[in-house]
Amino acid sequence: MSGEVLNAQDGNGTVNRVIRMGTRKSQLARIQTDYVAEKLKTLYPDVLLEIVAMSTIGDKILDTALSKIGEKSLFTKELENALERNEVDLVVHSLKDLPTTLPNGFTIGAVLQRESPHDAVVLHPKNSGLTLDTLPDGSVIGTSSLRRAAQLKKKFPHLEFKDIRGNLNTRLKKLDEKEDYAAIILAAAGLKRMGWEARVSQVLGPEDCMYAVGQGALAVEVRARDCDILGMVSTLHHSETVLRCIAERAFLRRLEGGCSVPVAVNTEVKDSVLSLTGAVYSLDGADSLKEAMETSVDSGNKVEESADIQHVGVTAHNVPQCAQVAAEKLGVDLADLLLSKGAMEILTTARKLNDAR
Repeated sequence: MSGEVLNAQDGNGTVNRVIRMGTRKSQLARIQTDYVAEKLKTLYPDVLLEIVAMSTIGDKILDTALSKIGEKSLFTKELENALERNEVDLVVHSLKDLPTTLPNGFTIGAVLQRESPHDAVVLHPKNSGLTLDTLPDGSVIGTSSLRRAAQLKKKFPHLEFKDIRGNLNTRLKKLDEKEDYAAIILAAAGLKRMGWEARVSQVLGPEDCMYAVGQGALAVEVRARDCDILGMVSTLHHSETVLRCIAERAFLRRLEGGCSVPVAVNTEVKDSVLSLTGAVYSLDGADSLKEAMETSVDSGNKVEESADIQHVGVTAHNVPQCAQVAAEKLGVDLADLLLSKGAMEILTTARKLNDAR
């Protein structure tokens, strides 16, 4: 075990291990970290958990669209710095915030069961009862995501789309207290975790808006060399979510995408078959490429050696390696199919236009 091990004595003189969990300071990040802490506490009642909250670049720069800041690890860098300096032992993230290539020495030690990965429409109170379809022409929709805007511009040409930044609380406040936006688009999972499902007027299915890579899933990032911490958090892995997210992350990594390009996915596991739909879009949604592929993730009764192999940053000893390999290959193969049809031209143009905005 590397790094400093903290121990504390309880009232009975028993020495307990202290695990320090890093998180962003936002209310949603704290709720997500508390959720992971509760899971760990149930599994390891003798471990003491200490939560260390900090601000990230993405939390501090609130007047610029995410896609314009030009930093792939907007919400993760400070947390990873703390992990590297042994100030924390693990970090809880929204998986969609984690770049597809992690810094050396780090790994995703747990991907928890996914909440709904879909996007949700939250209406200004005066528009109660309406949908994106029935909102008046020229209504302004707030979203900080190029992916959402590109898909929805194409689907709902009567609407206008504008950037909106800030954490969930800030964005809802901007919606409710001003007249700038008719509605905003947010991740359904975040709204549910905050207990705000009542504000969801419409959940967008894949036919309207495919979701971001990793959306709805929580990830626990650890130092790859910390075998005991890795072993501890690996019990939180949810096999189906792991395989879906490996495929999604492999797809995005092959396309070299990030916040600054519109890339969207949809995945499903049914009867040991993993299906992945992936798409790339121009900023206005007019140009797009969309394809689907599937692969078997049935490991049969194979007994596999536990291997310290990462798949797009994920280490999952308790998920069959052959299934992880198949999931990663699926993502790469689908990306290659889109690239063969001209995806890079669409993404390069989108990136240039976004930089020029």
